[in-house]
Amino acid sequence: MPEPVPVPRERPIVLRPAEPVDAAAVAVIWRDGWRDGHLRHVPDELVAVRTPESFAVRAAERVADTTVAVVGGVVAGFVMVVGDEAEQLYVAGEHRGAGVAGSLLGHAEEVVRKAGHERVWLAVATGNARARRFYERQGWVDEGAFEYAAEGPDGPIAVPCHRYVKQMEGPAEKPR
Repeated sequence: MPEPVPVPRERPIVLRPAEPVDAAAVAVIWRDGWRDGHLRHVPDELVAVRTPESFAVRAAERVADTTVAVVGGVVAGFVMVVGDEAEQLYVAGEHRGAGVAGSLLGHAEEVVRKAGHERVWLAVATGNARARRFYERQGWVDEGAFEYAAEGPDGPIAVPCHRYVKQMEGPAEKPR
């Protein structure tokens, strides 16, 4: 496996709605990031169904919920927002530490606020200490442990997680 190449910080991060052509890149980032943050922290039943093909199918199905971060013409990360939940947030390994995650998280917060919600939330696998530290640095609060119902082929799979929340600042716009 080649060594990651540091991304120069002066390269702009461009956020835009995902397009169907982005699904393949999103699937790879999602799969690799999911494995980094979830292996050894989630039930074996979930690991067994999170195959490369499952990420490809889910990424293609979720284009409408997805915003991508593009750096130097390459998809560097993505966020999926559903209702008041920042449901998925992943950054390619070679783009970590370059501000991509913070940009995507800020975007998710704004999407939720503009949709009229007063709070945004997300689930973090209990053992994913790196992600938990990141969210806390971004001003999110750990509301405690709960079981997240992860999507599985035969129904939800219970995953031990922590629910992180952030109160939205400023008036929320009510959808018309």
